[in-house]
Amino acid sequence: MLNHHTHGTPQPDTPPLLIVHGLYGSGRNWGVIAKRLSDRGLVVTPDLRNHGESPRADSHSYEDLAADLAELIEHLGGGPVDLCGHSMGGKAAMALALTAPEKIRRLVVADIAPVAYAHSQLRFIEAMRAVDLSALTRRSEAEAQLAERGVEKALQSFFTQSLDVPNRRWRLNLDVLEAEMPRIMGWPEALTGPFEGPTLFLSGGASDYVTPDHRPTIKALFPRARFAKLPGAGHWLHAERPRAFEAALRAFLDTP
Repeated sequence: MLNHHTHGTPQPDTPPLLIVHGLYGSGRNWGVIAKRLSDRGLVVTPDLRNHGESPRADSHSYEDLAADLAELIEHLGGGPVDLCGHSMGGKAAMALALTAPEKIRRLVVADIAPVAYAHSQLRFIEAMRAVDLSALTRRSEAEAQLAERGVEKALQSFFTQSLDVPNRRWRLNLDVLEAEMPRIMGWPEALTGPFEGPTLFLSGGASDYVTPDHRPTIKALFPRARFAKLPGAGHWLHAERPRAFEAALRAFLDTP
């Protein structure tokens, strides 16, 4: 089962909230937001397969990721839960909502659409592989090496959160993530749904990951979808505007 972190305690009238990280992340990335939202009830931040301390596997399809999340929800009592996912985690959350809608009460998809994207994230794998782990004593040393490879400051800090400095290893299955990159950037067209529950597509105002052209596809799969943007935020909207992101989640999840 997926490794996961819990914040807060279950409340009788509030479903658990699962927050699912994106590519190269882990549940720990969401610790601050999860702790703040735990005043509502239980918040769970899993590590997806091939990330963090969760099991390694040879595949990384969205059907697999959805099945992993379904297993975790069963462990938590079977659901329904509220589910929020960012980027790759948003696609995993959508895949679960379309394959097991009974497990989800409300869905939040952060800055991603149920479509294939043309860009690749392989250059970051190459940058992480280039870090000399043999003599590493602190994260800042890895950040400096990532900077030499052209990785911007915010992503240096993000990537090194997945660095196990004492054991000089990445908490990422870089080989499988590289091999499965076409699936990660893609979208399984066989998932037709629809998911009829309340859904919020929350995007960064300065991001181009979710465009008006995507709306017909989104509405076909998620007919109750609503759309909102955080002004001034890019793709990493939860890191760039954490309080605004938190407020948007509260407003959506707590709407009667």
